[in-house]
Amino acid sequence: MGLNDSGGSMGRKVEARAPVRIDLAGGWTDVSPYTHEVGGEVVNFAINNHARATLEVDDEGILSVNYTCDVPVGSGLGTTGAINVALLAAIEGMAELGGTERQSVAEQAFQFESLLGNKGGRQDQWAAAHGGWNHLLFMGDDVEEMPFSPVRSAERWLSKHLVLANTGIPHVSGDLHKMIWERYTAGDEGVKEGLMAIRVAARQMANGLQQDRRDEVIGAFNEVCRGVDLLDPGLHDPFREVVDPLLEGKNVLGWKALGAGGGGCLVLLANMGMRDVVEAACDAAGWATIEWELDTEGVAVTAN
Repeated sequence: MGLNDSGGSMGRKVEARAPVRIDLAGGWTDVSPYTHEVGGEVVNFAINNHARATLEVDDEGILSVNYTCDVPVGSGLGTTGAINVALLAAIEGMAELGGTERQSVAEQAFQFESLLGNKGGRQDQWAAAHGGWNHLLFMGDDVEEMPFSPVRSAERWLSKHLVLANTGIPHVSGDLHKMIWERYTAGDEGVKEGLMAIRVAARQMANGLQQDRRDEVIGAFNEVCRGVDLLDPGLHDPFREVVDPLLEGKNVLGWKALGAGGGGCLVLLANMGMRDVVEAACDAAGWATIEWELDTEGVAVTAN
């Protein structure tokens, strides 16, 4: 039931929330023209930081719209996608959200952002709509959801050792995407090699998590970093001063800039017994660590 279906003059309020996500591998490859020419592949999971949208019609029929997010826009956590999924779900007033409805609201959110000129992919909206773990294939304009269930021991390992931190350095992912895709269209071989490395790392990440092959997970993180450096080393520059010493000291086994990079958030996979050291290094750099848990619900709507 949407806001216009209240059946009378009484006020109506619809609230929706949708989770942001951590992209472990494959980001960049969910974007056209790559999805049409090669095909993309992404592994991500939703976390318990949310975008919230509220639509309210008062007794006089005046509509107000408000939205907030637990993390800043531009943090690399897919906040814009989550906000738009929450907003569109609230507009639809969807109390019942099956798989088809979730796919629909994810696609609508993507199309809305495209109309606004956002040069991004579909992974953020799908994670926000579905929640949980996602292994996604992007072929043309189609999204295929692969069967994906990391073993419990791998989930516990990440929950214990994966540190999420926000540098506080803002970035505009659309501008970064524009730069990279202009070079891709011009035939830049380094960009093409980087994208393929990132894509292959997604399958490696999925296999590692489903088999609890921690060497494969670490290898996937390293391959993503290699791929991003091939796209543009500057995407990693805001992180190097803190991350490089942690890698050299074996305090961190692998890491990844989230979203398009160039600022915002990152994840660091702490070595056994080294999480406190990693968090202290982040704190010393002025980076805020963010506690996280897996969100399995996806977008949720309440109406009254």
